[in-house]
Amino acid sequence: MGKLYLVQLSGRIYCCRSCHSHLANIDQILAKTFHCRHGKAYLFNTVVNVSAGLLEDRMMTTGLHTVADIHCNYCYANVGWKYEVAHEKSQKYKEGKFILERAKLIDADGSDMIMGGNGTASDGDEP
Repeated sequence: MGKLYLVQLSGRIYCCRSCHSHLANIDQILAKTFHCRHGKAYLFNTVVNVSAGLLEDRMMTTGLHTVADIHCNYCYANVGWKYEVAHEKSQKYKEGKFILERAKLIDADGSDMIMGGNGTASDGDEP
């Protein structure tokens, strides 16, 4: 097996809670109004140091989506998912975008990203 190379980001970044690998720059956030099983989640335009799993169809609060779970390349922790296909016309803006779950993130300075959450299992757009 070859050597693992991880992308190192600069500026304000979010890291994997398990291993502190860099995952995304704050300026790549498109929305902070999403929810997942573990509470709040952010929609990102791009992320780094992740690998996508198998595609699967999931019924979410905003309709049917084809998604792939994403895992940290270093520790293999599940950190969110990638939207591959949005079956509802109004949800097409999500295609190719990434959800990172706040419960699975820390700020690069080591601060905790968890600030609440209701534990609901949805990707809803409500605040």
